[in-house]
Amino acid sequence: MTETFEIVAKTLHGLEDVLAEELRQLGAQNIRPGKRMVAFEGDKRLLYAANLKLRTALRILKPVLKFQAQDADEVYAHMQQFDWSAILSPTNTFAIDPVVYSETFRHSRYVSYRAKDAIADFFVEKYGKRPSVRLHNPDILINIHISHQDVTVSLDSSGESLHKRGYRVAQTEAPLNEVLAAGIILKTGWQDDCDLIDPMCGSGTLVIEAALIAANIAPGIYRDRFAFQSWSDYDTELFDELYQDSSEEREPEHKIYGSDILPEAIRIAQKNVDRSGLGKYIKLQVLPMQQHPKPEAPFVLITNPPYGERLGLRSGEDLYAMIGERLKHNFGSGKAWILAHKTEHFNSIGLKPMYKEELMNGALHCELRGYELFEGTFSEHRAEQRQKGQTATIHREKKERSERPRPANYTRPPQRENKRFEDKKNRTSYTSKERGRYHEDEGKFATSSPAMKRSENGDREKSFRGERKPTLQKTRAGGTLDKRAYEPGFYRRGKTEEKPVISRTRKRIGDYLSGKVSQTTEMARLQRIRKARKQETDWPEDRKKAIYDGEDTDLDQKRRSPKKTHREIQIIRNEDTNQ
Repeated sequence: MTETFEIVAKTLHGLEDVLAEELRQLGAQNIRPGKRMVAFEGDKRLLYAANLKLRTALRILKPVLKFQAQDADEVYAHMQQFDWSAILSPTNTFAIDPVVYSETFRHSRYVSYRAKDAIADFFVEKYGKRPSVRLHNPDILINIHISHQDVTVSLDSSGESLHKRGYRVAQTEAPLNEVLAAGIILKTGWQDDCDLIDPMCGSGTLVIEAALIAANIAPGIYRDRFAFQSWSDYDTELFDELYQDSSEEREPEHKIYGSDILPEAIRIAQKNVDRSGLGKYIKLQVLPMQQHPKPEAPFVLITNPPYGERLGLRSGEDLYAMIGERLKHNFGSGKAWILAHKTEHFNSIGLKPMYKEELMNGALHCELRGYELFEGTFSEHRAEQRQKGQTATIHREKKERSERPRPANYTRPPQRENKRFEDKKNRTSYTSKERGRYHEDEGKFATSSPAMKRSENGDREKSFRGERKPTLQKTRAGGTLDKRAYEPGFYRRGKTEEKPVISRTRKRIGDYLSGKVSQTTEMARLQRIRKARKQETDWPEDRKKAIYDGEDTDLDQKRRSPKKTHREIQIIRNEDTNQ
């Protein structure tokens, strides 16, 4: 009987369910999906097959040590006590790949330094020499995952990330991740049951992954090396058997079409298709989506339109509006799946989605939406589907809600008892007068009832002492009713602010701005005011009054300055107001 052990497959956010289904088809046991990972149990054969055949996995890890630590020094202590001689030798090279999600451990690089020191010190104490560190293509790649205080040390059996299939020889700007492309296709449910179209194929990632799925070809056959091939217990015959097995491959029945508006993108995509050896299943051409012909056979459209870096300075709203218009009026009946970054892009499409799910494309939060395409109106399409016994749209199945777990010693808190009106039969009914309400016909408040006094349980109740007269109506200005409250604009000026009075100077300026007086007249008036303010201490009161009122015609004729521009008058008026 072969030995089974725990294995962890890393993936992208949103693809955990697809990866778990792939593992079930491979025969994995005790599958436990998590956050960006799926844990399962298997043997060495399953470890090799997972690296070779899984389409939505990034790395395959084999945990070897688990413990809890508060800081990097405790990580060093636990790792130095572990027997590394069964995994490494002094002649091997190794590297540390830390992944830290913790408030206690702030520096992942420092954790990798301490882990490296622990392994080196272990070999120095036991053999007198230590293995070397190599950052690129080491013999043994050690993954350290820290979640809060839980530390898991694993052996990375993949080496380079599994999204690097090996068929990509060239790429366009911001290409789609191969793992994400395969996950999107598997989420749509496409299994070579109709033609597949990508009208914005770019470097051809989606169409190549679709061809691999249609032909059931393992995505790892293009890779040159896996990290487990350097392990001391590597089984060459077992891996060769899995690598050479092509019994599950099949011949695709439908075509895969890829097009793009850029000739350079099609040239790059053709290179990648030729490298994959799937050219007979994929047809590429330079074709804008606006000119895409109507498909003759049933189809599914899956595309990743430009956004972010690929969109550049182009208008995203116009691009996605064009996509929605073409899907509605040109492609006929079918299904379309679009991956985009911003919600505004989807709003520009203008179609109602039948499916939504959040995904991660690198560091970008994206969303995958599915649309059901049909000719005519939605009501006509729904009536036609009902006649066929089908539903008009596909909705995601709602997950069954499990009961929230509670502690074993949990007891429901006792409900609060209403002691005041526990016995409603003995409750006395009182009239409105007895409850202390004011009556306009009598002009006074009634005396309080017994129920309004302090009750037996200590509740305080309001009661009125004597008679109370109604107060006069108050206004926002305070005090009794104010007639000014009915004046227009009173409340906008404040509670006590009076109506503002326009000064003589402001009125004259307003006349000038409205064109009632000329520039020369306004300039002369401002000059008189400035001179009067400078010499007002020496002039008699009648003289100053004559100047301010414009009655001193002699001074006006003698001191009149040449005609000034509007800008000069504005400067003088600003100086006047600042004083």
